[in-house]
Amino acid sequence: MTTKGEQQCNVIEVPFLIELVKIWRAQDTNGAWDGKSDLDLLEPYILNKEKRRALPTIGDPDPSTLWRLELFFNAVALSVERETGIMIQPILKLHHEGFGRIVLIAGRLVAVNKQLRDVHRFGFDNCAKLAQDGDKYVSEGISLIRKFPAVANY
Repeated sequence: MTTKGEQQCNVIEVPFLIELVKIWRAQDTNGAWDGKSDLDLLEPYILNKEKRRALPTIGDPDPSTLWRLELFFNAVALSVERETGIMIQPILKLHHEGFGRIVLIAGRLVAVNKQLRDVHRFGFDNCAKLAQDGDKYVSEGISLIRKFPAVANY
């Protein structure tokens, strides 16, 4: 996943990454990924500067990129759900050119609201950044649910 000098990621120590890997493995109903390591499953999320430069500035997201985006925010939703006990529903509205919005809804509360742009370039510089951004969305969702529990439980 990373070359020498790049930061390695220990998935076992990062709750959000553990959840993301669980979601990926749950998608594998035929066992095709049984031999893959957790880092191999997270590798498509790593889009370093060289990989990002290789992508066009403007482009339509491919189905695998959209799937990765959905799984990422599903992991956020499930992490918030596990912490708060409130069911979270992700809603993605995306234009075919790769811009739109994803919201994670708890009851009547928008727990996470993310404006999306250039989805064809969805990725993170390294595994640590992937974990950091995932944790940021999880914390945001948990914080809003705790701040407005009556709305989230409606």
